[in-house]
Amino acid sequence: MSIRKLACSDIDNFNLTVNKGNYRIHRRWHETLIKYALLASALISIITTIGIIIILLIETIAFFQEVPILKFLTDTRWTPLFKSKHFGILPLFSGTMQIAVESAIVGLPIGLLSAVYLSEYAPPGIRKILKPVLEVLAGVPTVVYGYFALTFITPIIKRIFSQTMVFNAASASIVVGIMVIPMISSLSEDAMHAVPKSLREAAYSVGATKFEVTTRVVMPTAISGIIASFILAISRAIGETMIVVIAAGQMPTLTWNPLKAVETMTAYIVQVSLGDTPYGSLEFKTIFAVGMSLFLITLVMNILSLWVVRRFKKI
Repeated sequence: MSIRKLACSDIDNFNLTVNKGNYRIHRRWHETLIKYALLASALISIITTIGIIIILLIETIAFFQEVPILKFLTDTRWTPLFKSKHFGILPLFSGTMQIAVESAIVGLPIGLLSAVYLSEYAPPGIRKILKPVLEVLAGVPTVVYGYFALTFITPIIKRIFSQTMVFNAASASIVVGIMVIPMISSLSEDAMHAVPKSLREAAYSVGATKFEVTTRVVMPTAISGIIASFILAISRAIGETMIVVIAAGQMPTLTWNPLKAVETMTAYIVQVSLGDTPYGSLEFKTIFAVGMSLFLITLVMNILSLWVVRRFKKI
C-alpha cells in the first residue's frame, strides 16, 4: 500500500510540475504577445506621422521648384487661383494668427476663471454638475459653431459696428474662443485639483484668505498644467477649420481689422480641396506648402509648450 501511495504521489508531483511548466510557457507567450501588440500600436502612430511628413515634403519641394521660397514668405498677395497669380503666404498667416490671438483673448480668461471656480470655490455637488455641463461644449460640432457665429454673433457685432462685413474675423474669433473654453477649464481645473491639500491647509494656518491661497499657492503650483492648457488651446484655435470657413470668409487680406473678412491657412486648404483644381497642378500643390507651414507652426508651439512646462516644473 505504501509503494502504491508513493507511486501515486510521484505521478501527482510530475503532473503538477508539467502543469506549472505549461502555465509558465503560456504566460511567457501571453506577455510576449501583449508586448508586441503594444509595440505595433506605437509604431502605427509613428509610421503614420512619418508618412504624412514625407508626403508634405515631397509636394512642398515640388511647389518650391516653381515658386521661389523668398517670394512665398515675403509677397503680400495670395491669389493662386486667379489669373494674376501671387503666392505670398503672409495674408493667410496673418489671418490665422489674428483668429488665434483674438480667440485667446476671449477663451483664456474665461476658461481659467471657470477652472478656478470649479477647483476652489464650487461646492462638490455643484462641481459635479457644472463640469460635465461645461464639457458638453467640447462635443458640439464645429460646423454648428460656425453657423452660430454667422447667424447670431455677426448680427450683434453689426448692431454695434455698422461697418462690419457679413464675414468677419471678430465673430469667428469669439466663437473659436468659446469653443476652447472647455479644454482650458478642464485641463487647468485638473492641474489645480491635483495640488496637495496640505499646501492649502498650511496657507490657511497662517491666516491666508481663500483668494490668497488660490492666487499665491494653488495657481503657482499648477502653473505648468495651466500654461500647457493655454498652449494646447491656442494650437487648437490655429488648426480650426469649419468655424473660420463659415464665419471668417475666404478673402486673403493682409489686415488686422477684426471687422473685415480674412482667410486662414485651414480655410484655404478646404477651398482648394473642394474646388475644381486639377490634381498635380501648381495651384493644387499650394495646399501642401500651406499645410507644411501650418505643420511647422504647430511643431514650434508644441516645442515651446514642452520648454515652458519643463522650466516651470524646475521652478
